[in-house]
Order: sequence, then structure tokens, then C-alpha cells
Amino acid sequence: MGKPAVLLIGAITHVKKEWEECGAFAELKTFTGATRQEFLKACEDGSYSDVVAIYRSNESTSLTGPFDAELVSRLPSSMKYICHNGAGYDNIDVSACTSRNIQVAHTPQAVNAATADIAIFLMLGALRRIHVPYTAVRSSNWRGASPQLGYDPQQKVLGIVGMGGIGREVAARARAFGMSIQYFNRSKLSPELEKDAKYVSFEELLKSSDVISLNCSLTKETVGLVGKKEFALMKQGVVIVNTARGKLIDEQALVDALEEGKVFSAGLDVYEEEPKVNEGLLNNPNVVLLPHVGTSTWETQRNMELLVLENLESAVKKGLLVTQVPEQISKVKL
Repeated sequence: MGKPAVLLIGAITHVKKEWEECGAFAELKTFTGATRQEFLKACEDGSYSDVVAIYRSNESTSLTGPFDAELVSRLPSSMKYICHNGAGYDNIDVSACTSRNIQVAHTPQAVNAATADIAIFLMLGALRRIHVPYTAVRSSNWRGASPQLGYDPQQKVLGIVGMGGIGREVAARARAFGMSIQYFNRSKLSPELEKDAKYVSFEELLKSSDVISLNCSLTKETVGLVGKKEFALMKQGVVIVNTARGKLIDEQALVDALEEGKVFSAGLDVYEEEPKVNEGLLNNPNVVLLPHVGTSTWETQRNMELLVLENLESAVKKGLLVTQVPEQISKVKL
């Protein structure tokens, strides 16, 4: 009996040697097409009838489209594992996978430090409204026509929405700047993980935080988590940071809150309709914008790819995933 097959969709950049070494326990296949139709046809004509696991990424969505219910329903019956490169996996229909007894993995721990670094970068930039002097000096306008004072992070209350691995890394960095931490999470953390952070309700966090950092997953329940009603509850002059997913925020509501002065400034790495950015954000000098680069470091990209391969090897050899998505754990029959 031959080795089980694993399928690569998209590119591997940093661990090509390690990918090739996976040939010791699996037959390596690569999707060579460039469209969803080509992928579905390959599934239907039996090209992947021996594939038990897929390596995919957020970037590979440009080739196959999202792993939605339609695509998942047409995967071969041999498919048991989807090993995803990315902490976020909102382009995979996990419920559809679970109904087909397909286990899904992602790469949470590998992205924590780099994403938290970007969150702090955006927070400090937003507190100082850094876009104005940054662009002014590059246009030989020194500090700009009307320089404005920013704020120090010291003694400010940072409210973290989503106190998982990234949220806790953000908290650790914020403490070094003299901030006090409060958080809202699906459940209260253990004292060891919580440290000195205060667990509060979502409403209390909105009302009492000077800075709000979004670090939660995008799910059906969290789409539009922060909108007009939530901005109304916030402090006057609040700072918003989002390094999670753009659809957590109603962008037009954020634009309105910025223009009204309710929000002092915002630091964003993610957007509702990437790569499109709301014109109201592009044209507002009080917004610090980055093009979804939270994990864009050599070390993090390599660690993410290595973790996907670790999941692949564990799936093929042991029938278990190392970092299975949380909502699926205990729901899939082994």
C-alpha cells in the first residue's frame, strides 16, 4: 500500500527543504492550477482521491476562492485534514468541515509576537497622531502647518478585546509603557495567564478604556462587533487599534466617529474589504494605516510554515492536529 498523499495549494517560501522532507511519510502533490474551477475539476476527476491533508494559506484563496460550504462538499472522501497557514481562518467554513469530519488546523502561537509588535506600533502612532508629522517632514514641511500634541501611553487604560495569545502579548508590551490592562474574553483567564489584567464585560470595556485593541477572531458572531452603538458608549477621544480582522469594525461608523472627534485616532492593519480601504480612512490624517503586515517578518513567516508542516506530519502519522481550531476541538470524531 502506498503512502498517503498531501496536497500543497499555493507557495512555500521559507521551508522548501522541510516540505520536501515530508516525502518520507507522504506523497507530495501540488495544485498547479490558478482558478477555483480548475481546483474543483481536479477534485471531481479523481486527481486528489488519495489526498488526506491539504496545506493552504490565506494567500491561496486567490487560487481556489474560500473553502466555503460548496468547495468543502466537493473535496474527495479521502480528505481528513486541512492545515491552514494563518492564525485567522475566516475563509474556511469550519462548520462544513466538521460536518464532513474534516479537521482544521491553524497557526496561532507562531504569529503572537509579531502581531503584538504591530499593535503596539499602531497604538503609539495613533496616540501621537504620527501620520501628520511623518508625512509633513517628507514633504519638507517640518512638523506641518498646524502641529498637534499627542498623548503618552503612561497611566492610560488599555482595553483588549480577545485575550488569547496575541492579546496577552499586547498586554505584556503595554505594561512596559505603564498602562493598566483590562480585557473582555469569551471566558475569564486563569490567574497565571491573567496576571494583573482586569476581566470586564464588553460594555464596561467600551465605556472605560482610553485605548481599545481588537485581538479577537472573526466569526459570524463578531462581524460588526464595533459599530455606531459601540462607538457611542466609548470615552470621548478614545484610540482604536485593530490588527485582527477588518470586518470586526463597521468602517463607516469608524469614519463618522473620527470626523466627529469621538475617536481621537485609529491604528489599523486590517480592513473590511481588503485590499480596498475606505476613502474616509485614507483621507483622514488621524489614522495610521498599514497594509495587513502584522506577521510580515522573516522569523514569523518561517515559524508559521513550520507549524503547518508539523500539523501535516502529526495528522498523517498520528491522526491528530497540533493546533486544531478551538471551535472544532471535541466536535470531530477521530
